[in-house]
Amino acid sequence: MAFRHESYCGLYCGSCPFLMASRRDELDVIAERLEKDKKELFCEGCKGEQVSVFCKKCGIKQCALDHQVEFCFECDEYPCEKLQNFKNDDHPHHSVILKNLDSLKELGLEKWLELQQKRWSCQKCGTPFSWYDEKCQECGSELYNAVKEDRDIM
Repeated sequence: MAFRHESYCGLYCGSCPFLMASRRDELDVIAERLEKDKKELFCEGCKGEQVSVFCKKCGIKQCALDHQVEFCFECDEYPCEKLQNFKNDDHPHHSVILKNLDSLKELGLEKWLELQQKRWSCQKCGTPFSWYDEKCQECGSELYNAVKEDRDIM
């Protein structure tokens, strides 16, 4: 399996709770809580071979494929209304996509992934965490999650 942490829209899939649980083979708990089959939740990331049920019908992914771009910033229509709507929906982890895309364009994929991995790891112990984790599962430290980041952007 090839887990991919980059996406077309600028999300860092490496902090998606479904990808993280898929990688650790721990989808059972999430599936039970959401009343879903764990096969529906399994995800290798936006650009992986298999994505979760929540991402299967992503209009942004299909748009990028239709425009034959690896990242939305490569499109002549960037930043389009579809991205703006996605950025401003009710999911706090979406609020950083344009900032992420601009950073990705400037830094390149390898450096951007390195910085994102650091961003989404506990500053105290280095354990990776998901967009909505509030406390580090390893050391208990308070985390700067997507909800806090979204609040700071506003």
